[in-house]
Amino acid sequence: MRAMPGRIVFAAACAVVCAIAPAPARAQTPTPADEAAIVVGGEGSVTAAPDYAQIRAGVITKAKTAVEATDANARQMTAVIAALTNAGIAKTDIQTAQFSVQPVYASPVSGEQRLTGFSASNQLTIKILKLDKLGDILDRLVAAGATDAGNVTFLHADLSKVLDQARQAAVADARRKAEVYAHAAGVNLGAVVFISEASGGAAPVFARALAAPAMAAATPIMSGEDTLRVHITVGFALAH
Repeated sequence: MRAMPGRIVFAAACAVVCAIAPAPARAQTPTPADEAAIVVGGEGSVTAAPDYAQIRAGVITKAKTAVEATDANARQMTAVIAALTNAGIAKTDIQTAQFSVQPVYASPVSGEQRLTGFSASNQLTIKILKLDKLGDILDRLVAAGATDAGNVTFLHADLSKVLDQARQAAVADARRKAEVYAHAAGVNLGAVVFISEASGGAAPVFARALAAPAMAAATPIMSGEDTLRVHITVGFALAH
């Protein structure tokens, strides 16, 4: 009968120990970043000429009434669009970017604004596929009545394909750096476990076309070349 309490005490002690013992940690799937032993940045660049351009052109008209302002704007914009199509620009490459009619107020003198008329604005975005015609097209726009023309942006038809060369150079640059660190640390570089590319691209190139007399020389526009860069982060494992 006396052995019973001993067994009861042992069982109670076991229950206490089991209660306070930490539960086994759940296994977590390691991420590529956890497996990387050396993490470096890589940069690659490529120089390429743009394939086409995009410009903005528009007409701003003012009149006493909103109807008069929009009518005048429509007449001038019709002439501008005709100048574009006559220059060989397809209608599919001409897109309305913005249209607005707004009241125009005189500068307040006695603290009250005075309505003096209305302003109508119609802006186009135009794709220019033949860069050698860009200066001539800008001149045609101004001659046709465009009150503002320019904001030239040079672009690449297949930007990803151009950037692929920079990506290869960026990976080579990252591997070179990682090998330097591995050699300095006395270890052997292993396989790539992850690559992350930073977002971003080349900054657009802008130029402004100014109104010029009808007999002035053609507006010179130079497309030049763009330098496109890629920045990546690469994680390497160590060879065992």
